[in-house]
Amino acid sequence: MSGNQQRFQQAMNQGHTAAWDQQWEKAIGFYQQALGEFPEHLKALTSLGLALLELDRYGEALECYRKASTLSPGDPILLEKVAQVCERLGRLNDAIQVSLQAADLRLKNKEVDKAVENWKRVTGYNGDHLIAHSRLAVVYERMGRRAEAVEEYLWVASIVQRTGADDKALQAINYALQIMPENQPARKAMAMLRSNQMLPRPPKGIAGTGPMRPAAEKPASKGEETAQTKELDPVSEARQRAMAQLANHLFEQKEEQARSRPLRKTPGAILRGRAAEGGDGAEQAKLLRFLGQAIEEQSQGMDALAMVDLGNAMEAGLKHPAAYFSIGLLAAGGTEHPESALRDLQTAAKSPDYTLAARIIAGQTLKQLGRMREAAVEYLEALRLADAQTVSPEQAEDIKQLYDPVIATQVGLLKENELEELCRNIAELLSKPGWRDSLARARQQLPQQPEGNPPLLLAEMLFQTRSTQVVESLAAIRGLSDQNLLRTAMEEAFTALEYAPTYLPLHVQIGDILYKEDHHEEAIEKYRVVARAYSVRGEAGQAVSMLRRLLKLDPSNLSLKGQLIEQLIAAGQTAEAVRNYLELADIYYRQMDLDETRATYVTALKLVQGTGANRDWIVEILNRMADLDLQRLDLRQALRIYEQVRTLRPEDPKARMNIIAVDYRTGQEAAARAEMENYLSALEKSGKGYARVGFLKNLVEEHPELADLARSAGYEN
Repeated sequence: MSGNQQRFQQAMNQGHTAAWDQQWEKAIGFYQQALGEFPEHLKALTSLGLALLELDRYGEALECYRKASTLSPGDPILLEKVAQVCERLGRLNDAIQVSLQAADLRLKNKEVDKAVENWKRVTGYNGDHLIAHSRLAVVYERMGRRAEAVEEYLWVASIVQRTGADDKALQAINYALQIMPENQPARKAMAMLRSNQMLPRPPKGIAGTGPMRPAAEKPASKGEETAQTKELDPVSEARQRAMAQLANHLFEQKEEQARSRPLRKTPGAILRGRAAEGGDGAEQAKLLRFLGQAIEEQSQGMDALAMVDLGNAMEAGLKHPAAYFSIGLLAAGGTEHPESALRDLQTAAKSPDYTLAARIIAGQTLKQLGRMREAAVEYLEALRLADAQTVSPEQAEDIKQLYDPVIATQVGLLKENELEELCRNIAELLSKPGWRDSLARARQQLPQQPEGNPPLLLAEMLFQTRSTQVVESLAAIRGLSDQNLLRTAMEEAFTALEYAPTYLPLHVQIGDILYKEDHHEEAIEKYRVVARAYSVRGEAGQAVSMLRRLLKLDPSNLSLKGQLIEQLIAAGQTAEAVRNYLELADIYYRQMDLDETRATYVTALKLVQGTGANRDWIVEILNRMADLDLQRLDLRQALRIYEQVRTLRPEDPKARMNIIAVDYRTGQEAAARAEMENYLSALEKSGKGYARVGFLKNLVEEHPELADLARSAGYEN
């Protein structure tokens, strides 16, 4: 039976108000009323769970969070809540199991830092938990945090030795010594193991943070959070994310380098299957060395050294949003390079992962430089992004657009002291742990809007603004347009332009009206101007949206396609940009412009390599290039590219078939035979001899001219 939506929303609003006032009993009652309407509503369950926790009613809170986790099994935050409540109840075994599940989900989502927090929590519950220590060791090693990796490997050695597995203990210590050969605790552990002494537990360092207080021990003050449960502020979140992404990038490139090295034939070969941001192998090695040093130095708080090494890595060719953010953050922390910091932060802000934090840091930097109007713009841009997170996805885009008139009109009207106060107020909102909850509670204080009206902005709480007039005008224009009163709608739009001439959503509305009036060329030109304005302002996401709209109206326009790709790259949407490159290449191919087709493939390949994107894209593009070269009868070039595909995917039968076929067509029958025999031998060695017949059969079906060659390998039709 479906519940009553109005009663549900009213109960939730009353619950949030009571929670804001810390009237937890009342909040519980209201949330229970809401659940009476919709028993499986996720937000109601988690809100009730939080209220119950505040009153130390752990058993009931656990029931809420367990049910919420069942409804949203892929959400690691809910599992972490379950683990924390289990801990308060003294059910440590349950807390351990749930924390391990949460860590696995975090790792799957590439949230390495959060996975580490969960494994550390497990070692706090049980210092001898082998799985947690093992995973911490591996992840720390990949992140370049060598000292912590060594400590964890020594924990592993100590634990497994007590089970009688001296060989595994020896292996763990060897891993530690490979990471830090001169590490004294590791060398001492090796000597003790060889003399049959029991290994001690490593000194308590970073590994193992200890559990939270059990239920019997009351916290020092109501609502006080522990270090593990406290949400980070946006800048700290982005800093951790950047370190994790750079560590992951470093690990992937080292793995790629190790895989590619044995298969290289010529040092000058191009288009290797790795993200070669720099030039040759020496530059790549230098890049990786500097990046590894920068990650370790930043993790140890040596920010000055980290900034130098990260800068060296970027000079060697590192192009990654996390790198631009990290060096911008580090430079902004000093006083010597503010302009350089602002440039790097501007680049980082194009990536959705770092836009919010980059805006905040840029605002802080500009404020310190005394450039208050520019600082206010950056802080308001940050508030725009944060505010959009407090509403439903359906309303988020409206929220973002409604900030345009605020930024366009108010910053120019405020005095210097008012600008400073505005910056300070936004900074206070966004610079503390639990900022999302704080913003959500602040939004609860805004007046309810009638259905169909645009949402109010949190910025309205910071100052009285004339932008409300624009908001009302926009709603009126939409209403008139929906009623097909187009002339009146246009008059309203031009009136609104007088007090908000730079409000781009208003210009979009004018374009929509023009299109409805069948003035298609004028509408398209208006959309072009808006797209260009968004691009100039650095709002790549909005520019992408406008260009997509334009391409729907003019799908064969190659210039628009190129602009869309540029904006997708600026927005950090690499996969989408590559897809559009391939679509662009298809258009050129249909026009029989094979030179432009191949040039587009080359450009797409450089993009994929420069951003360290999925290797599947590299293989896809290389295969397309080679197929095109075959059509152009450039067989030697096709062969070189197929060999690169083989380097990336040595086990791929399709790549091998292509090489055999091209070798044969170029009169290199001996090379074709050797390639076939090498692949069949590799199948046997890997225990996949059963695939031999299928490979030869497919080879003959796709390339009948190779039937004799296949028969020489024992294939019978």
